[in-house]
This record gives sequence, structure tokens and C-alpha cells, in this order.
Amino acid sequence: MTDFTKILNKAKELEAKMKESQEKIKNIKVEGVSGANSVKVTLNGDGEMVKIDISPETMKEKKSIIEDLIVAAHNNAKTQLKSKTSEEISKATGGFNIPGFKWPI
Repeated sequence: MTDFTKILNKAKELEAKMKESQEKIKNIKVEGVSGANSVKVTLNGDGEMVKIDISPETMKEKKSIIEDLIVAAHNNAKTQLKSKTSEEISKATGGFNIPGFKWPI
């Protein structure tokens, strides 16, 4: 019975750490860039775009180029967000991986 109690205690500990991680993840902000910093996109921990900055020089470009730069900056930010999110979850779980479980984002 003690093994089961230990397992339950570890599960409760993991749950508390995950809740803490989720709060930290919400506060993450990442900035993706493209075109030598001509477009910058900021995402929050939920993956929502909270800011976009387009340099005045870039605004003189063709619409299609600006669109491509925005997409590239967003993708760059999304990659950084995934990395930071995974890092935060790994801290909470101590690298513990649950097979078949997909983490958010």
C-alpha cells in the first residue's frame, strides 16, 4: 500500500508543479523577427499575437513582401514559444514524459 501512496503523492506533486508551470507559460512573451528585424511579432504564452512592429522602410515594399515577412516573423515567434513552453514543462516534470500525451501548443 505504501507504493500506491507514494505514487499518489508524486502525482499530486506533479499536478501542483504543472499548475505553476501553466501560470508561468501564460506570462511568457516571445518576439519573432524577419527581414533583418524589419518585421517583429510578439506572442504571449497562449500563442496570441499581442504586438506587431513593421519598420517604415518595409512599409514601402510590395504588399506581398510585407505579408511574407509577417508570416515569417510569426513562425519565428511560434518556434520560440514552443521551445520556451517545452522548457518550462520539462522543469516542472523533471523531464518526465508521458507516452501519447501531447502538451498544449
